[in-house]
Amino acid sequence: MQVKIRLLFESDIPAAMQLKEAAGWNQTEDDWRRLLRLEPNGCFCAIKDGRLVGTTTTTTYGDELAWVGMVLVDPEHRRQGIAAKLMSVALDYLSGTVGIVKLAATALGQSGYEKFGFQVESLIERWRGMGRLRGEEQAGFSRDSLSELLALDRHAFNADRSKLMEKLVEDASVPPVLIRAADGALNGYALARSGTNKTYIGPVVANYPHLVETLLDRMLSQLPGRDVYIDINKECIDDTRFLSDRGFVKERDLMRMVKGRRGQRTSPLVVAIAGPEVG
Repeated sequence: MQVKIRLLFESDIPAAMQLKEAAGWNQTEDDWRRLLRLEPNGCFCAIKDGRLVGTTTTTTYGDELAWVGMVLVDPEHRRQGIAAKLMSVALDYLSGTVGIVKLAATALGQSGYEKFGFQVESLIERWRGMGRLRGEEQAGFSRDSLSELLALDRHAFNADRSKLMEKLVEDASVPPVLIRAADGALNGYALARSGTNKTYIGPVVANYPHLVETLLDRMLSQLPGRDVYIDINKECIDDTRFLSDRGFVKERDLMRMVKGRRGQRTSPLVVAIAGPEVG
């Protein structure tokens, strides 16, 4: 049967979740809904013999940058060119809209993306650990705090992803963690949201490296007994002993890949990413 590529709809989420579960990923139905609401015309699926057998999503950040994510193919239908068809449609959708496209790839998928002109930009490390009660102080969160968080994120990420950040704050499983300077200026933040396997910590943004451990400890103190994931941007953190010291174990590497004109790299202020599917 011929493979048909069409838009992904909210009614497809149960089938998309089955693909996600087969891959062992951590995303939830809420994550799929968020992607669809952010880019309703840029999320696609592959249909074969009436079944959804593949997916991919795109997320645009203004006209500066786009992200490709959730490239999934049913295990029974792999090695049939379905992922390549989905990528072609996604890149056609983004063509002329943004100058730079990025994604996160496993070592297994790297060569497939290189065929589309993607190059490795940096390394992301996934670590797993557990929350623990430390009695860390938490700052209050208000609408003014959200404005400050969005401004700091825009500076750190080198692109405007405020729509995504607003939804991540709204969907957070615990209150955002904020660190302020003596004059009250926001110096860092951390978010966390629920996953199907583990709570996901990210993004984490810090103006100064010495704030990272405090941000993490304050977040972990809100997640006692919960298993957590965090994806560390190695351009920011070279020494990850602070994670090992807190009982974290490295699980895998991801390659951040880029296609298009050479633009600004994500700032080293972005300690932990928002997710492999959104950057």
